[in-house]
Amino acid sequence: MTEKCFEERFRDVEENYKVITNRIAEAAVRSGRKPEDITFLAATKTVSAEVINHAIGCGLRFIGENRVQEFMDKYEKIDWDKGVSGQIIGRLQTNKVKYIIDKVDCIQSVDSVKLAKEISRLAEKIGRKMPVLIEVNIGGEESKGGIEKAALPELLEEIAMLPGIQVNGLMAIPPICAEKSALCNYFSQMHQSFIDIRAKKIDNVFMNCLSMGMSSDYAEAIECGATMVRIGSSLFGPRDYTR
Repeated sequence: MTEKCFEERFRDVEENYKVITNRIAEAAVRSGRKPEDITFLAATKTVSAEVINHAIGCGLRFIGENRVQEFMDKYEKIDWDKGVSGQIIGRLQTNKVKYIIDKVDCIQSVDSVKLAKEISRLAEKIGRKMPVLIEVNIGGEESKGGIEKAALPELLEEIAMLPGIQVNGLMAIPPICAEKSALCNYFSQMHQSFIDIRAKKIDNVFMNCLSMGMSSDYAEAIECGATMVRIGSSLFGPRDYTR
């Protein structure tokens, strides 16, 4: 990317960041909460480290990568010293956990006991307890990862026993919906599960984070109870899959 292209991209990111943070604040108020109650995580798939660092300069403090290899490629170039949290938000294979176990602050896509056990085993080896979110396939879509909502209690019961893991909440991606009411129904179902699990006060299960809502629907997600939104293209522009 040329210097001129970077300058144009940086300006776009600055403007987009302001628009998004304002929309998050407005949605938080509509939901009866404060703007600071909502965490803005940038989904950085295909985004260069230079552009990510510019967003960090604008105030961004949470970034999420979908792919382990891409995370590793960028890792040494990111301005982590600014107090930035790096998280995995995409499907994670058990054989890739070893590459990121000492580098990320949270794994949002845990959807099986097998994966949880490997995270716990490797986290214990380095003396840490890895925060994780349980990914729920709220729409029952075969193309998406995540556990079926009905299987969530059993999975939580097993994962909560693992010594190298701390369950911090839930994550979900709802189906594409033509009607806002249908979309909000999925979000509301997730929020209800989040509240119900919190009320059970399960040992080692802390419902602190409900991660749902992306570029096209983050305001609706916040209005329905999300505490974290994962925003990519609205901040960085269309993804460049040639990278």
